[in-house]
Amino acid sequence: MSITRRIFLRNGALAVVGTTALPSFLARAAFGAADQGVRTRRLVVIFQRGAADGLNIVVPHGEPGYYAMRPTINIPKKSVLDLDGFFGLHPAMASFQPLWKQKHLAIVHAAGSPDPTRSHFDAQDFMESGTPGVKVTDDGWLNRALHELSAGQSAPGKSAFRAIALGPSLPRILSGKEPAIAINNLNDFSVGGKNPKAAPIANTFEAMYENSVDTVLHGTGQETFDAVKTLKAADPAHYTPATNANYPRGRFGDSLKQLAQLIKANLGVQVAFADIGGWDHHVNEGGTQGQIANVLGDFSQSIAAFWTDLGDLGEDTVVVTMSEFGRTARENGNRGTDHGHANVMFVLGGPVKGGKVYGRWPGLSEGQLYEGRDLAVTTDFRLVLSEVVSRYLGNKDLKTVFPGFDGESGQFVNFLG
Repeated sequence: MSITRRIFLRNGALAVVGTTALPSFLARAAFGAADQGVRTRRLVVIFQRGAADGLNIVVPHGEPGYYAMRPTINIPKKSVLDLDGFFGLHPAMASFQPLWKQKHLAIVHAAGSPDPTRSHFDAQDFMESGTPGVKVTDDGWLNRALHELSAGQSAPGKSAFRAIALGPSLPRILSGKEPAIAINNLNDFSVGGKNPKAAPIANTFEAMYENSVDTVLHGTGQETFDAVKTLKAADPAHYTPATNANYPRGRFGDSLKQLAQLIKANLGVQVAFADIGGWDHHVNEGGTQGQIANVLGDFSQSIAAFWTDLGDLGEDTVVVTMSEFGRTARENGNRGTDHGHANVMFVLGGPVKGGKVYGRWPGLSEGQLYEGRDLAVTTDFRLVLSEVVSRYLGNKDLKTVFPGFDGESGQFVNFLG
């Protein structure tokens, strides 16, 4: 069966002609309306590339060793935004305070990968594949979670925007059997970059459906690709975020603003990925001001704006942040920090039992440090992700999502209501 309806833009107005019914995802894209009564649960994963310094992000100001180890780059107690008397936020993260007080934001400290690598490339690969120490995993855990979740669902009902990455190419975390697309810029409707032909063909919207065996989509690759242009009906260049959703200027803020726009357009987004670099602070990391303060302001303000922008849709959204590993407990001779081990993860969302720091704090005394230099991992990052995948998305097949991991539901951190 061929599609006889065509969606096209004429002088900025959307027109639909013909009689044959559109596939559901095209109908949603065209009219910006989701099926009545259907609530889509969404998971947004944010990667802090470069190994963020968790000890200067969620500061253990009640730990004397922290100040002794960081004489020039510590966050003074008077500047810390106290959370519970022991931990506090870096002062550049003031935009997170309301989320914490409203109990939408939870923190898991001393979390990370059990693999000892200090290689950025390997560690990021392991965390995106969900198989620490295994270099031959081709797909990503987020794609596997979506694939297993799709069992029993009818393929024609899936949105083409179900799994998206905000960026020029598809990351490892979304590689796999389930179709996923990379969206670099809604304003020029590029998928996989401004020049889709220059990107890997598997990353482009056209490639997803050009050779589709689905009877509805077969032979309509170009028309399906044209469906992306229906987003222009929402006028992306002039999108107005919700009141008080103040996105910082820059790549990360722009990515989350575009993601909010896609979600609010009811395009069926179920999982999404975005990343932010600039965390590898070997030299002049800074304390209350400087490099880390600058990137933390961008990071926290963008996420807070995204949450505000979503409004009521936040009740059906969970955001999880992660980084490949943390930094050394001690500052180095260049007033920076080197590659470490454990880190901190943020979990934000409607079903989150926030206002609490989860996980077992291992301490920073000499005998408590990993290899005598790093914060020790007490919560495997896969336990945090497993709880979201299992309890929130509803995928109970964790052995497939995280092969080789023996974590069970009884070990969950229990940050979800």
